[in-house]
Amino acid sequence: MKLRSVTGGNRPHLLVIDDTPEELQPLLLQLRAQPWRVTLASDPRQGYQRALALHPDLILLDVRMPQMDGFTLCRLLREAPATQRTPVIFLSSAGALEERLEGLQLGGVDYVIKPCEPAEVLARIRIHLQLTWRAPQPAPAQESAASVEAEQVVLLAAMRFIEQNLGELPSLAEIARKVGTHDKRLSAIFRERLDTTVFTYIREARLRRAQELLAEGSMSIQDIADLLGFRSACNFTTAFRERTGTTPSVFRRTLQGDVTAERIEPL
Repeated sequence: MKLRSVTGGNRPHLLVIDDTPEELQPLLLQLRAQPWRVTLASDPRQGYQRALALHPDLILLDVRMPQMDGFTLCRLLREAPATQRTPVIFLSSAGALEERLEGLQLGGVDYVIKPCEPAEVLARIRIHLQLTWRAPQPAPAQESAASVEAEQVVLLAAMRFIEQNLGELPSLAEIARKVGTHDKRLSAIFRERLDTTVFTYIREARLRRAQELLAEGSMSIQDIADLLGFRSACNFTTAFRERTGTTPSVFRRTLQGDVTAERIEPL
């Protein structure tokens, strides 16, 4: 099957983002021998800008890079409309199980450990290009709608990171680093875009999730508190009462009472 670029060109376009491209010379030679366009970025921020501007069909992404690691970059790519559907293959010496799992959980379609065999990488690239070519593509967006401000992408990435890590959130500085910025800028983005602080957003996100867990099943108050990162069940109950005007146990009983009432309501 002949591969065609999903961006409208005759040749698929690959973007390679790696701060040590000299280590990839055998692979780069093989890539350039294929009927593909290949663009190289040796700096993660440069790679991010090129991804937004060039709309590549597939991205090969290193993990351990200075200033911004590959996981952080992948978070931003997944929030930007121009790249959120672009397949990302991690190509890295970061081969620990937790690192491989993190890359896949962030949306990477594959994870290859360095040093790698060029023939294997090419085979994996072909598979993902074929899958991308076969998948239905959304209608092209207007240029003004397709380009989202950088701060909005950072905000969306931070919100997603927070929602996915409510139980074990790191410091504000580390959250900011995970989405490619610093704590003061992230705080300013939350104030300007959401009219709230990062800590207030985290508290509200935890309490929203607590309401869902209370409604979904019979998990104990202590277990919910532990799962969502509260210091204790007492601390959770106090925060929940301040937010909703009732305790978690009363909230749950009220919901259960509503369900019972609906079941016995006469037709």
